[in-house]
Amino acid sequence: MLKNFLNNYITRLKGDDYIIDDRVPGFYLINLVSDRVVMKVRGFFSGIKSANTAFIGKRVKIKVASKLRAGKNLSIGTNCYIDALSENGILLGDNVSIGRNTIIECTGNLKYLGKGLKVGNNVGLGSDNFFGCAGGIEIDDDTIVGNFVSFHAENHVFSNRHILVRLQGVTHLGIKIGKNCWIGAKATILDGAVVQDGCIIAAGAVLNQGVYESNGIYGGVPAKLIKNK
Repeated sequence: MLKNFLNNYITRLKGDDYIIDDRVPGFYLINLVSDRVVMKVRGFFSGIKSANTAFIGKRVKIKVASKLRAGKNLSIGTNCYIDALSENGILLGDNVSIGRNTIIECTGNLKYLGKGLKVGNNVGLGSDNFFGCAGGIEIDDDTIVGNFVSFHAENHVFSNRHILVRLQGVTHLGIKIGKNCWIGAKATILDGAVVQDGCIIAAGAVLNQGVYESNGIYGGVPAKLIKNK
């Protein structure tokens, strides 16, 4: 009975058919429901502006929560750190999940206010990820991001060898990820990368500045086209 209730509830919540595997034991589901109720209570006191109350895990730190806006069913995992201080803040669509131990920093240095993060609908951001959003990061609908992925929307200037790198300033081009993409575990996305719709990024790939055309499978260091889907 509990399993049927959860199937119907999650289906209504996400808008897609959802059926829990019959082999999942009842006690696991009871613990899951209990955890989610507690997460919902935390979300009520989080200060996040969202379409409904977010699910917030343990030991989540959110700075400048007034700059974080979300759609329905936002879920933030345990031990996440989110600093929304930036020009545009953080805007999350419906059904966005942020995995545990993830760090989101919208401004890397108070000398240069960052641009922020924009995430579309039905996007899953894995665990242990890093988002450096100083130059702005956009991730479109229905994209999934694996674990231990890092985004760095900022680059240091190092053109003058007679001046310390840390004193030469930074540049911001931003990062854009299209719809229906899959970014594999431990990939690194650098400033200026534009990943078009339908791309797959292999685990461990490093994406430099440039356009990665739609429906391509990219891998390697630096990432190159392996084949088209």
